[in-house]
Amino acid sequence: MGFVSLLARVLGLLRPERTLAIVLALSNVAIAALQFCEPVLFGDLINLLVGADGRPGAALWPEASKLLALWAVVGVGGLIASVVVSLYANRMAHRGRLAAMAGFLDHVLMLPVAFHHAQHSSRLLKIMLVGVDRLFAIWASFFRQALATFVALFVMLPLSLLINWPLGLLLLILMLFFTGANVWVMRHTDQLQRRIEDYRTRIASRAGDALGNVHLVQSFGRLKGETGELQRIMRQMLDAQFPVLSWWALLSVATRLVSTITLILIFVLGTWLYTHGAATVGEIACFMGFANIVIARMEHAAGFIGGIFFHTASLADFFRVLDTASTVRDRPGARELGRAKGRVEFDDVSFSYDGRRPALSHFSLTVEAGSMVALVGATGAGKSTTLSLLHRMWEPQSGTIRIDGVDYREIKLASLRHNIGVVFQDSTLLRRSIADNLRIGKPDASDAELERAARLAEAHDFIVDQARGYETLVGERGATLSGGERQRLSIARALLKDPPILILDEATSALDSMTEARVQKALRTLMHGRTTFVIAHRLSTIRDADRIVVLDHGRIVEQGGFAELVARGGAFSRFVAAQRAGAVSEPESSVSGSALPHRFQPAT
Repeated sequence: MGFVSLLARVLGLLRPERTLAIVLALSNVAIAALQFCEPVLFGDLINLLVGADGRPGAALWPEASKLLALWAVVGVGGLIASVVVSLYANRMAHRGRLAAMAGFLDHVLMLPVAFHHAQHSSRLLKIMLVGVDRLFAIWASFFRQALATFVALFVMLPLSLLINWPLGLLLLILMLFFTGANVWVMRHTDQLQRRIEDYRTRIASRAGDALGNVHLVQSFGRLKGETGELQRIMRQMLDAQFPVLSWWALLSVATRLVSTITLILIFVLGTWLYTHGAATVGEIACFMGFANIVIARMEHAAGFIGGIFFHTASLADFFRVLDTASTVRDRPGARELGRAKGRVEFDDVSFSYDGRRPALSHFSLTVEAGSMVALVGATGAGKSTTLSLLHRMWEPQSGTIRIDGVDYREIKLASLRHNIGVVFQDSTLLRRSIADNLRIGKPDASDAELERAARLAEAHDFIVDQARGYETLVGERGATLSGGERQRLSIARALLKDPPILILDEATSALDSMTEARVQKALRTLMHGRTTFVIAHRLSTIRDADRIVVLDHGRIVEQGGFAELVARGGAFSRFVAAQRAGAVSEPESSVSGSALPHRFQPAT
């Protein structure tokens, strides 16, 4: 992304502020135009004084007063424009930063799970925070100085050529040198700057890993190892950073030297032109003023361009994430579902994560509203994939999933997920209060509803034992609670949401036997009248299922009732025998094989 296209993209984010942006742009034009008038008026006053030899003061003052009055008007006008810019440029930039952060977060949260699996959360957080800070810096700098600078340069240089082209030519040469030198340095440091941004991202990801897994780092004595690796990456970043800083320092020295030489040449050339009658003293003074303004403006422009150059890599990452299209999004014309009845159809569904190995292959299953289906199979058989497709974490590559006879891609995503409740195997909690975690699925739930759901999930007693009850802050990822407590909160959360379709992914796996018995009663209450999909390996969980579906490598190999499948003597029957013998908690081999490996065989 080049300088102009990047700047256009950054300014394009201010579209909601376009009225204020136009006012600020016009104020910058006024500042640049009025600043150009000052050296001209100064030169006219000098010429008036130089030509006043022998003229009486009474004849001189009227002309001088007009020039001084005009200068005062110019000064007041520039002051008013500067006040407008000073008051509103930063305000607009602050609003823009918050809007950009909200838009980025909204976009990222809508991206599918596949995107997040390929990213590091610390990297995304770094991209967002650094990106919006870069946007703020560019917006504030552009409307406070840079725009007036560019206008001044494009106005002053052509007009200076009209006033005195030899002197104006010196200013033009100075600007060309500034431009060429900046472009040359940027081209020579571009790759290094990209490497620096990569190192910053690696530092953020590495630090995020260590902080997010501090128990692992401490348990394995990795404190010095982690900090040592961070320091190694930091040294690599400095090795790349120092040459960039050296080039830009050299550029600064060179431009200052050329600026000084230009001022001297203007005076020398102006003197020569004056002696030959080709310039007046006022024009020389005017051009000295022009030169000082142009030099200051070009330094501002160089700083602005250099700032964007240093920010290019981080802004490119920011826009790259924003440009990532979600593979799971609402279709044009998608409609609200309302409260679903709960009939679910998988019609010849196939799906692969990597495009090579099928996770589901020609999977067809019809589940009537209000019935319970248990999915059983080896690790990687396709159980979790099936249910992830159901609530559109991914979409099938072929086939159709229907809710109440409607292709679920024709339903708004929010409406679909409002009808589906999920209790995950890995209970996920936010670092918020217990009440806030429970209200995720139903933000307007009353305290009475919270307590009822918690009691049904056998969670109320341990909640009220916390320091602040339902207002107790849960640690990051629920770290301050036990696994069983986290899972009971997840069940309470699903109870509170009251969805017509329910997904239980190992919902009782972290509970002890006594608590599981109580929660099973709550789950039976929850599942009554709802379409329920269960992934479980405890016989107590799947025994009451209306239908048990046995999966192997993404295909259905058996389905039927518990007693029917046990009597059939197939893969499920062998799995039950192994469970009852206490040999396994989950079969790791294909359940469709002729026999389980020896270690999974029931004891004789």
